[in-house]
Amino acid sequence: MSGLALKRLSPRIMGRLRLASQGLLAPGLSSVPEAVRWMTAMQAQDLQAALWAVGLRAPGSGLADVRSALDSGAVVRSWPMRGTLHLVAPEDLGWMLNLTAERLTKGIASRHRELDITWTDIENCRGVALERVSGGGSLSRSGLFEVFEAAGQPTTGQRGIHILGTLCRHGWLVQGPLAGNQQLLVAFDEWIPVSRKLGREEGIAEFALRYFRSHGPATLRDFAWWTQIPFTEVRAAFEGVKDQLVELEFEGLNYWVSPETASLLDGGVPGQRSVLLLPGFDELVLGYQDRSLVLAPEHANRIVPGGNGVFKRTVVAGGEVIGTWAREGTRPGAGVVPELFDDGRPLGPAAQAAFTRAAQRYLAFLGA
Repeated sequence: MSGLALKRLSPRIMGRLRLASQGLLAPGLSSVPEAVRWMTAMQAQDLQAALWAVGLRAPGSGLADVRSALDSGAVVRSWPMRGTLHLVAPEDLGWMLNLTAERLTKGIASRHRELDITWTDIENCRGVALERVSGGGSLSRSGLFEVFEAAGQPTTGQRGIHILGTLCRHGWLVQGPLAGNQQLLVAFDEWIPVSRKLGREEGIAEFALRYFRSHGPATLRDFAWWTQIPFTEVRAAFEGVKDQLVELEFEGLNYWVSPETASLLDGGVPGQRSVLLLPGFDELVLGYQDRSLVLAPEHANRIVPGGNGVFKRTVVAGGEVIGTWAREGTRPGAGVVPELFDDGRPLGPAAQAAFTRAAQRYLAFLGA
């Protein structure tokens, strides 16, 4: 199946297909590790938001379950692409880094020169860090920075975080168990003893296949933006896996999606009456170069005010972002309230009931 141009397609239906691909519609995914593995990578610079993003896709899981997966190493958090923290399955992190680290290192070379970071500095920091964490040890970020400072490596002015990011991108360190709301740094090879090995074209092809299965319908441009892998390489590697996907033509663009998700078009795409409370930075909004299928361009500034890079929590109804939401304080029993884009179109009775159920699910996840 390829090149299907379906008259019944609309932005809302395309959005609901994405809900289905992402495990956001019933029955969801079977466990916390399986949810992360299915999603391939989940943006996670905001740790608390990322925990809820996983919980949404693994029904019945609670905050403690997602934290436990990080504590055990069943899920890991690092910088596999775009210089941004993501949650990934541990066996996938190594080959992802092999695909993306070199390009990112070149991209930030000028910033490293500004910060007076040389490769000799990186090697020195690698040595002192591994000396402290090898053999099952761990360090907090502040503790690691103290080790760097003691070795004559300043960490002020973003120098420390750039050194840390480089050590993680090259597979020497990785974020491990939680200590409160921070993660401890551990030795990569000890925390992730088994890593898959993929050649470059094979790795790009698998990356693409898994992205379209978990994020489709999406375009090749979406995937290339998501990974920051050069488009020419993406296009070449994709030739080897595109026959495992379905191509949909919509508004002049070609989208790719799994056969399982595309088959929903035959009997009516579910989720028309769904209401979801997504965290900030959720993949449903952030996982695409073009977000207009689920987020009307005129409302984009309501999600990222002033383009400041901080994505708000979103209310998604029937596959469309219709507003933001917040919790009324942090006290026990605090409720959840929406802020809709269109004040003149409040939630109807059915949608309000669905919103209430979504809020209850969020509070139950927190253990509130």
